[in-house]
Amino acid sequence: MTAFQVQQTAELPAQPLPIVSIGMGGIVHDAHYPAYRKAGFAVVGGYDSIPERARLMAETFGVPALYSSLSEAVRHAPPDAVFDVAVPGSAIVDVLREMPPGRAVLIQKPMGETLAQADTILKLCREKHLTAAINFQMRWMPHIIAARSMIDQGLIGDVVDLEVRMQVYTPWSNWRYLFPMPRIEMLYHSIHYIDLMRSFLGNPARVYARTLKHPVTAPQIAATRSMIIMDYGDSVRANIMTNHGHIYGGEKEQSYVKWEGSKGAIMVTAGLNMDYPRGKPDTFEYVLLETDRTPIWQTLDIAGSWFPDAFIGTMSSLQRFVRGETDVLPTRVEDAYHTMAVVEAAYQSSESGGTVPPYQPMSETR
Repeated sequence: MTAFQVQQTAELPAQPLPIVSIGMGGIVHDAHYPAYRKAGFAVVGGYDSIPERARLMAETFGVPALYSSLSEAVRHAPPDAVFDVAVPGSAIVDVLREMPPGRAVLIQKPMGETLAQADTILKLCREKHLTAAINFQMRWMPHIIAARSMIDQGLIGDVVDLEVRMQVYTPWSNWRYLFPMPRIEMLYHSIHYIDLMRSFLGNPARVYARTLKHPVTAPQIAATRSMIIMDYGDSVRANIMTNHGHIYGGEKEQSYVKWEGSKGAIMVTAGLNMDYPRGKPDTFEYVLLETDRTPIWQTLDIAGSWFPDAFIGTMSSLQRFVRGETDVLPTRVEDAYHTMAVVEAAYQSSESGGTVPPYQPMSETR
């Protein structure tokens, strides 16, 4: 028994709004629709540029209406519907241009594929008075909600160290549309961890990064390994380390987020990334420092996982904001733009290179 209570789930809207899908691809099949079904949200219609895909999704999940075009989807959507946009980052701008003013839109990450695209997305949302959020759903993984609850209660004290470590094998062939892209790992994967760190620590003052290709497991595509340091001053270390080319068996795979504080620590294992797409169990471990006692790590049983449960959180957050049940929209496009700015800074840091060590003895340079 623990002597404290932690929140583990996102708050649901009292009166859910209908949902219309724009884009019905793999992420919608694996996460969006299972999440909405679990939460009791109604998907009332959908559109995908591949009609066969749309029909398959409608049959699988019981979507009652399919639209033959984006304009038809926008025109026939219920007036209070939330548009669930799940298209590649480069296609978001074109979708938003079709949106009628004043609507609610949840946009799958990333917020475009460049900072310039993110700026255009932000401008469009403002011009059209859209209530828009980016689907940075890791913030609502049940284990992350629990960690935030403990930290907000002061149970581990001041956070002095936040680390994300991903040493896994990722089958990039599952997402062939990524192959020609010049930016992959930090833009489409580590962006989750950048956004997560920002949600706990705020905006970093500086970013140091290096992202590089994997010559063995993914030589045909852009970088799939990254090291990112987010600078929060002299008291907090914040690091992200990812290697998607671990082909040496599951025994040494790692996929965790770890918070260390002045009074304790929390470690969450994100099992989805290991043995993907089957995944391994998530875990939640914590230790609270107590006087004259040896630190003992304990576990909490947390129901749910990243997929699909975290996707309940992003949609619930937007709907509750639209309904006036909360005045906070954590992943609003204005906040998400800051995550994109950190991603951009990370790529710029990687391209600019580090400091060359002064190998020649100083006495020889005189």
